[in-house]
Amino acid sequence: NKMVLFIVGLGLGDEKDITVRGLECVRSCSSLFLEYYTSVLGADKNRLEDFYGIPITVADRNLVELNAESIYKNAKTTNVGFLVVGDPLCATTHVDLMLRARNEGIKVEIIHNTSVMGAVASCGLQLYQYGYTVSIPFFEENWKPSSFYDRIKYNKEGGMHTLCLLDIKVSEPDYETMQRYGKVRLLPPRFMNVNTAIDQLLEVEAEKQQVR
Repeated sequence: NKMVLFIVGLGLGDEKDITVRGLECVRSCSSLFLEYYTSVLGADKNRLEDFYGIPITVADRNLVELNAESIYKNAKTTNVGFLVVGDPLCATTHVDLMLRARNEGIKVEIIHNTSVMGAVASCGLQLYQYGYTVSIPFFEENWKPSSFYDRIKYNKEGGMHTLCLLDIKVSEPDYETMQRYGKVRLLPPRFMNVNTAIDQLLEVEAEKQQVR
């Protein structure tokens, strides 16, 4: 039997939100990688390891986007699992991992699960009435992208709702410390709240003054 890279959605809650199919695939793996920077789960790595019975490596942005080969290369000889909060195909970085692995002749299986793209219906707004989904990143002193504003404007003009995904910063390097002391240090996690997102939207609106 050909070995497989399983890209498994974990859902939105905790370790028990995985599907039965997903759990079967995970327990067939010799190693697991947990992508933990595009979203976070209500259970930490230790709880997942206890429930799945397999050691887990936490995969940060650098590992997934710059060293993806280290994740899928072993799937040529053994089953490997790549765990994703929500659904595996909601983020382009996961699609890229799938395509790279398949280009290497590795069999890839996607195990879907619940994502915020569907769960947003809990707000009482019909999914059919949503337009573009946008991401709102943390503004930095010299970096304030505003492309999300144009998408929200487009949706509003079409009478559509907008799902705004708020930024999180997990395992981000402290470049100032690295430059000053030559030591690798990670900044504390940051999670954008609604107030910060609104402040940034108002900042962009004050500059563009296009949404009414």
